Amino acid sequence: MMTSKERILTALHKGTPDRLPVTAHQWQGYHLDKYLNGISDLEAFRKLGMDAQVQYFPDMGQFWLVDADYSKTSTSEWRDEVTEVSKEPDHRVNHHTIHTPEGTLTYKTEGDRKTTWITEYLIKHDEDVELIRKYMPVPTLDHGPLSVLYDELGDSGIMRGFVWGDQAGCWQHAACLMDITELIFAAIDRPEWVHSLLQALLEKKLRFVEGMKGAKFDVIETGGGAASSTVISPDLHEEFCTPYDRQIHDALHEHGFLVSYHTCGGTVGIEEHIVANGCDISETLAPVSIGGNQEPWEFAAKIDGRLALIGGIDQYNTVAEGVDDEFIRIKVREVFEKVGSKGGYVCSLSDHFFETPVEKLEAYVAAARECVY
Repeated sequence: MMTSKERILTALHKGTPDRLPVTAHQWQGYHLDKYLNGISDLEAFRKLGMDAQVQYFPDMGQFWLVDADYSKTSTSEWRDEVTEVSKEPDHRVNHHTIHTPEGTLTYKTEGDRKTTWITEYLIKHDEDVELIRKYMPVPTLDHGPLSVLYDELGDSGIMRGFVWGDQAGCWQHAACLMDITELIFAAIDRPEWVHSLLQALLEKKLRFVEGMKGAKFDVIETGGGAASSTVISPDLHEEFCTPYDRQIHDALHEHGFLVSYHTCGGTVGIEEHIVANGCDISETLAPVSIGGNQEPWEFAAKIDGRLALIGGIDQYNTVAEGVDDEFIRIKVREVFEKVGSKGGYVCSLSDHFFETPVEKLEAYVAAARECVY
């Protein structure tokens, strides 16, 4: 009988574990508070009998962190001054002014108890890229808290990390700095300018990766939904994502990390680009029912064992209130037989979930535990 850590790592190295690993992509604080009395994500994985994937999220000024402390990531040359327009938990509004030696930048966010979104983007002029290149700080990973959490995790599963930024990939990070439609138009009309932005972000990310050496991570997640083929074309992906992704992945491999590339299910036409970027794992295999543009087994057939795979379960329509437990069992069995029959696969809820009843999560875990190699 394998431990959860052994089970997941065996699958991620494209091997065959004792049974189908079963997990969730990421636990949300909203769900933990509402349905599980505020326990930690590790405690939730253990309570539900899942093979844990603990995500380590250090506060590094990401806009989407509900309680981000921007003073931690401000410097004398990049001072993020935040005006809290509304502190209401279900209507948080923050206006940001970033002061640099050569000018100011502004952006705005709103949010609720579940998530945060951008209402005004940072980049408004071409020359803003120079302010980002010169002054946007690169934080340093603090290994101490990570080591403590890794030891607490033990054999319950794996520790996942990220490359610094609002998103790990350069294109995906750029899509958090300017409107995605404007970014796509710029890529077509002014590709050299877009490349200058991506190169500036790449240099900062590679600097952060250097500080990850020796960190107790099992897997580093990169990519992001903005590079999915439900958002951009395969040609744009090949030019503006693959070269930058490859450099980040090569740097991570130098430190011995496995790399998982996140595409939110939009993978038609970019299958070979995902392989070419040098990742070890592809996720989240979001099925068509939740917005993917091909089924997990269609993608798996094209990849043909060249990458390990994570995901595949529709977290809103399959593991959901009112869904019969037998339906959940059928869906889990389907991905086991069509995606994971030869190993190299971790069954996971594709992405974030918020209102999922605990008893449906229990039915999902029970169904996966029946899938034995």
